Amino acid sequence: MKKTLLAEFTAREGAEDEVARMILEYAAKVREEEGNLAFDVYTKESNPRAFWIFEVYRDEDAFQAHLKAPYSGPFNTALAPLIEEDASVLTFLDAVT
Repeated sequence: MKKTLLAEFTAREGAEDEVARMILEYAAKVREEEGNLAFDVYTKESNPRAFWIFEVYRDEDAFQAHLKAPYSGPFNTALAPLIEEDASVLTFLDAVT
């Protein structure tokens, strides 16, 4: 079963360009993961500091492999001081069938 989630965070005032650069570099790496099916980065039209990342993985194992990727921890560590939240807020999604 696919693992689908929405990750949300808000860049601190003045950090939005740095956050955008970082998330796009990270996205390029994540999209190369074998189990990644989507990693789409958005900002809210009404608030360009609010980032939303739509992620889809082949299954739970692929998601766990993503979390253990060698670049995931350093990315999250570098991101933390640049965002308003303590960490990305994750919302896991189920498809309506």
